[in-house]
Amino acid sequence: MNTGLMALKFFALILSELTLLFLGISTIVGLILLHITDDKLRRWLSRGGLYGNFLGAALGAITPFCSCSTIPMTVGLLRAGVPFGATMSFVLASPLLNPIILTMFWVLLGWKACLVYGLVTFIMSIISGSLLQKLGLATDIKDVRVSGLKDRIIPATFGQKLRLAFVGAWDDFRSILLFLIIGVAAGAVIYGWLPGDFVAKIAGPNNPLAIPLAAIIGIPLYVRAETVIPIAMALTQKGMSMGAVLALIIGGAGMSIPEISMLASIFKVRLVCIFIGVVFVTAVAAGFIFNIL
Repeated sequence: MNTGLMALKFFALILSELTLLFLGISTIVGLILLHITDDKLRRWLSRGGLYGNFLGAALGAITPFCSCSTIPMTVGLLRAGVPFGATMSFVLASPLLNPIILTMFWVLLGWKACLVYGLVTFIMSIISGSLLQKLGLATDIKDVRVSGLKDRIIPATFGQKLRLAFVGAWDDFRSILLFLIIGVAAGAVIYGWLPGDFVAKIAGPNNPLAIPLAAIIGIPLYVRAETVIPIAMALTQKGMSMGAVLALIIGGAGMSIPEISMLASIFKVRLVCIFIGVVFVTAVAAGFIFNIL
């Protein structure tokens, strides 16, 4: 089979799989969220201690937001009186964790990568939110003038809820479709034409700097995890270590230049810099933990 046909087959197969995964899982998540009222959400997240951080990270893990879409929700949580620590746990977990990303990880990169990625990012979200709260960094929030969470109108029948959940899933899918196509296309090009020896030399398991470099490269990029996972799959098949792949995904999906700008509008410079550091440490930790295991 020639390289062009191999790349085309890769593109069609992966894009089809990811489309079905995204729509199916997004609809299920949408149905679940329709049974959680905004008032209940506020009360849950307002609980103190690590439990509040756990719930903040859990909310981030079930909401399919990219890094920039997370910011309006963050402002709403703060204005609704949700504790700073729980909100910061949400900010870190939201672009990195959701059932769609975890399922894509499992299907394309294997259960071990999925497990390490999920556990490290979730635990780091809880710890980081709690630590930022204890360090008194809540004072680094600027005076934002926006409305808080608005109560949703939830349909009465299951059929109406299912339709609303699918419409929401379809809208989300349309918003990321271009990025998904770009990611799968880039993965197909890498799969078909990029020399494996080159990738293995630069980012293979024998290069100790591959993981921190991958995290540094990923942070300035504006990519969703759903976009970069197909690229990561192709890179691993060309010899890139899975640790470096995890660092690249976390760095790219957890922080970006647009998100840094948006964070700077609601947080002071010190907190923005610390948050970038948290994303970097999370990316590097996940990479090294996977390679060690």
